[in-house]
Amino acid sequence: MIKLKRVYEEETPDDGVRYLVERLWPRGVKKESLHMDAWLKEAGPSTELRKWFSHDPGKWSEFRRRYFAELDKVKEGWAPIREAAERGTVTLLYSSHDTEHNNAVALKEYIERKMEAPDRDGVTPSGRSPVFGARD
Repeated sequence: MIKLKRVYEEETPDDGVRYLVERLWPRGVKKESLHMDAWLKEAGPSTELRKWFSHDPGKWSEFRRRYFAELDKVKEGWAPIREAAERGTVTLLYSSHDTEHNNAVALKEYIERKMEAPDRDGVTPSGRSPVFGARD
């Protein structure tokens, strides 16, 4: 399970593994005060994409398309998230004020799609056939 939380929110016991998924350190947050398991800078969008998007909801669809293309090229940046989510709860930490249009929301969607992608035998990690939705 992948959850989302702003870096300014309190840590809770049900957060599981906590990853900061920003390229830049969040403003106003002391490094020693942010409880996290790792800072996955490579899982964040490139500087160019981040600046282009500029948190404009009107660019959301295109941002997601471009960001997913970037993520396709840096599997090592997001693979730890997928691996941890397959074992338990993961919380992606982000700093954006917009809770609906930010890189963590897009990253969660991307990884969840990857987790449900069929393997070579056509079976998803959950054991369901992607075509029929039934267990093999």
